Amino acid sequence: MILFRLVIIRDCKASEHTGYAGFSRNLAKGLFLTETFEMQFSRTHLGIALGAGGLLVLVFLGYLWWLSNQPPVLARSEERDPLTRMPLSITMNPFRDRTIERTAASFIKEMRDGNCRQALAKWEKKKDYRKKRADFICDSESQHPLISWNLIEWEDAPPLIILHYKGERYSSPSQDATYKDLLSVTEENKDGQWVVTKYDAFY
Repeated sequence: MILFRLVIIRDCKASEHTGYAGFSRNLAKGLFLTETFEMQFSRTHLGIALGAGGLLVLVFLGYLWWLSNQPPVLARSEERDPLTRMPLSITMNPFRDRTIERTAASFIKEMRDGNCRQALAKWEKKKDYRKKRADFICDSESQHPLISWNLIEWEDAPPLIILHYKGERYSSPSQDATYKDLLSVTEENKDGQWVVTKYDAFY
């Protein structure tokens, strides 16, 4: 009887030990499978993210290439000023060559700073309508000093380019009131350099 009980106890202990070992092995195996699945899941998501990022970069580079081949003005509003017929707004190409605009801006600054005679010196040397026109412009600029201006239209008229601006001026030299009106700068490419050939303004 005692021997039988010992055998039963030993068998129970062996079974208990075997059960714990099997449970541990199953648990370890389950954890390993979970980690493997998570690694595969992470790699898949990483691949998707890298692919999406690469696609976005390609789209962005393609957009930049497209912009670099577009004209200076990308779009004009359909609505126009009823008096001037100029578009109410324009969208400029951020990758445009700004040489023409810088040349015009430099010329207009000379006019604003009271250097009209120097800016139109070449006109005054000519004995034609340009000299009279230069006298009129410089007198008008002194009577209606320019304050500020902004580009509202870019007109291509080969071989010329005409930049139209809306300028703000003082109504008189006393600078007691202001008004807004149009002015334009015409440029021509001479020997690879853009030069101002005409200036028009409403006073």
